[in-house]
Amino acid sequence: MCGRFSLPTPEELTAHFNLKKTPKLEPRYNIAPSQDIAVLRLTPHTSGRELALLRWGLVPFWAKDQKISYKMINARAESVAGKPAFRAAFRHRRCLIPASGFFEWSHKIKTKQPHYIRLKDSNIFAFAGLWEYWAGDNGETVNSCTIITTEANKTVGNIHDRMPAIIEPELYDRWLAPGTEEKNLLSLLTPFPDTKMLAYPVGIEVNNPRNDTPACLTEKKER
Repeated sequence: MCGRFSLPTPEELTAHFNLKKTPKLEPRYNIAPSQDIAVLRLTPHTSGRELALLRWGLVPFWAKDQKISYKMINARAESVAGKPAFRAAFRHRRCLIPASGFFEWSHKIKTKQPHYIRLKDSNIFAFAGLWEYWAGDNGETVNSCTIITTEANKTVGNIHDRMPAIIEPELYDRWLAPGTEEKNLLSLLTPFPDTKMLAYPVGIEVNNPRNDTPACLTEKKER
C-alpha cells in the first residue's frame, strides 16, 4: 500500500507539469490519508488540465456517507477496472498525484522500520490516481482521490510487497485522456523500474503525521 508520501516545491510542480501559474502550496514531507493533496486532473467538462486539492481517501459517488474513505486510500491495479468502488472513476476520472517520494515500513524487527523511496535522478514524479465527486443528502459535497498500487519492484520489494503505480511523464496524456482503452490504461499500472529508484531508512518521526518537516526525509541507520 501507499500510506504516506512527500510533495516537492511549487516551483518544481509548475515546471514539471507545465502549469500556467505557480500554485500556492508548501512543500510537504509527511502527507497522510484524509488530508487534502494536490492532484492534476482534466477540468470537469473540458479537455484542459487543472491542479486541484482533493481529500486523500476516495468516497464513491454511491456511498451513503464519507466513512468509507478511510478504506479507499489505495486501489489495487489488479482489480481497479472492475471493483464497484473504483470502476466508474477508472473509466472517467483518472488523475496524476505529484510526489517527490513515498514511505514504506519493513517488518523485519519488532518495531516497524520506515523507509523513504524516491527516484534517483528526479525530485518529482506522479502516481496514477483516481478522483471522485460525492454529494450527501444534506447538501455536503466532497472531491476525493485514491492512489493506485501495483506489485513492488526489487528495490521496494525488499521493504514491502506493494508500491504506488508511477506514470512516466511521456505517458501523462495517455493516462488522463478520456478515450484511452482499458487495456492500454492497465498496461501503465506496472512496477516502476527498480534501477531508477533508491530507498533508505528514516527515523520514526514519520510515524506521527503531525511531524511534517524535512527531518522526516533524513537518512538514519536501520535499527
